[in-house]
Amino acid sequence: MSKRDFYEILGVSKTATADEIKKAYRKVAMQFHPDRNPGDKAAEEKFKEAAEAYEVLSDSDKKAQYDRYGHAGVSGNGRGGFSGGGGMNMDDIFSQFGDIFGEDLFGNFFGGGGQRGGARGGQRNRGVRGSNLRVKLKLTYEEIAKGVTKNIKVKKHVPCTTCGGSGAKDKGSVQSCGTCGGSGQVRRVQNTFLGQMQTVTTCPTCNGEGTTITAKCGSCKGEGRVYGEETVSIDIPAGVQEGMQMNVSRKGNAGERGGMPGDLIILIEEEQHKELYREGLNVAYELHLSFTDAVFGTQVEVPTIDGRAKIKIPAGTQSGKIFRLKGKGFPAVNSYEKGDQLIQVSVWTPQQLNTEEKAALEKLSHSPNFKPHTEKSDKNFFDKIKEMFS
Repeated sequence: MSKRDFYEILGVSKTATADEIKKAYRKVAMQFHPDRNPGDKAAEEKFKEAAEAYEVLSDSDKKAQYDRYGHAGVSGNGRGGFSGGGGMNMDDIFSQFGDIFGEDLFGNFFGGGGQRGGARGGQRNRGVRGSNLRVKLKLTYEEIAKGVTKNIKVKKHVPCTTCGGSGAKDKGSVQSCGTCGGSGQVRRVQNTFLGQMQTVTTCPTCNGEGTTITAKCGSCKGEGRVYGEETVSIDIPAGVQEGMQMNVSRKGNAGERGGMPGDLIILIEEEQHKELYREGLNVAYELHLSFTDAVFGTQVEVPTIDGRAKIKIPAGTQSGKIFRLKGKGFPAVNSYEKGDQLIQVSVWTPQQLNTEEKAALEKLSHSPNFKPHTEKSDKNFFDKIKEMFS
């Protein structure tokens, strides 16, 4: 099933400002919030879908990649991130985006009372989010043309297996914060000339986590994570280009004490081909022909990104002639469009001749057929260059 357009999900245009995107997400999230739609799986999926859209469109880098390449530019392996709205659980969404609504929406606004406000509030700010990681991934022309699955080893912070990521020595070493009562937030009431004003701030004792640790894990020293390595599988779509970035959600550094992981950002690099040259979706190749092959015509094999192909060279082919193999270029990401392969002929001129060869050519040089001439229909050099990459 194809994924819906992120702008369509939030009901905004591509020119929407960051504030408009934020307001639109708040509206959709309130409409499909699980507290307003208890037991409604369809509403829950739409709630997750909106969170996925906002996660991308609220980030300027991810938004730029999405605008250029669609879902392929931000989904990474298709299994990372939200995976159709299902990759993030509800607590992840509350943790990452709950603060844009204020206290009420994910707390007492929907009538959840202290229970939901406390439980969700504590998990919402649990731990510290991990940082993003950037890795470079070099691909061959053949891999780019067909798409490829790459398994890469990433050195990064991973959850501590000793404490399960909590940072505590054991379960008994984790206590509810005495300052905020486990909510992660502190309410203060002030008397003003307008009446009583209530403010809600992050608990300074537990930093919004809702719990404190009395004894730290010996393996991770209380961080809930250690430095390690993970093999990440990434599905690269066909048609990616040099400089393109792909985001694999939640595959970056693990967060501290159960915090959300960061993202893994893949920077695409192209491995230069020995014979071919890329220009957008098109592929260019310079074919060197002998003088006699250009005169008499021949059949030659040329390299393409799909293997080798045979082409016929007509008799009398001029140096600079461009042949076009339709559809033999690169595919566009998320599109049926394909580029072409352009083959430019370069006739090889002998540089050293023996006496017999010189005599033969001198005799032929007086023939009218060996006098350069062009027809009005012939394209000039600049037209040919323009044609190559049009």
